[in-house]
Amino acid sequence: MKRHALTTRLWHWLNLVCLAALFMSGLNISNAHPRLYWGHWGFAPEQAWLFLPRFPGWMTVPGHYSLAEARLWHLAFAWPFAFGLLLFMLAALVNGHFRRDLVTRLAEWRWSAIRADVAKHLRLDFAHEETKFNFLQKLAYGLVIFIALPLMIATGLAMGPGMDANWPWLVDLFGGRQSARSFHFLIAWSLFGFLLLHIALVLLSGPVRQLRDMITGGGA
Repeated sequence: MKRHALTTRLWHWLNLVCLAALFMSGLNISNAHPRLYWGHWGFAPEQAWLFLPRFPGWMTVPGHYSLAEARLWHLAFAWPFAFGLLLFMLAALVNGHFRRDLVTRLAEWRWSAIRADVAKHLRLDFAHEETKFNFLQKLAYGLVIFIALPLMIATGLAMGPGMDANWPWLVDLFGGRQSARSFHFLIAWSLFGFLLLHIALVLLSGPVRQLRDMITGGGA
């Protein structure tokens, strides 16, 4: 049995490409109106709860300011991002990846077990006993895959100008279009933080083997 199923590997790399393009094109879109609000409306500076910096060209897609082009990039990668996540979730249910590797057990939620897991990470001890992922990994992956990524899709849809007529309940769910935009921005940066932490842990726990396993599947 492979350590990582083919569906997991394909989704992992597709998701990385999509998130990079979405994040960088999103920063270009942010440059068009670098303020965030709560509620259904917001435009004036005194209504903003956060003033954003202007992101430089090396951080954005395209590399020059263009709201129209950035929106095209964003939309082009939003579809494979959304359907890729859906197909991965279905595959994880069918092949047992969800049940076998991502579901946490009741015993893992004991404070003593959590404390021991944290202590092992602080010692850079990433050895697993009988499972592919330890509790902290399961918790992090679960939050990202089943909460953060779906929320990115939902808040993205809620910002659409046609949602008031088609799915007004989705806009109201987040407290308004401007609130959905604020949530979208915050979750995007949370995912960026997760990516940095993920890369750091890969580098600390054997990057050559980790990359090889995520390309070839590795051993069981």
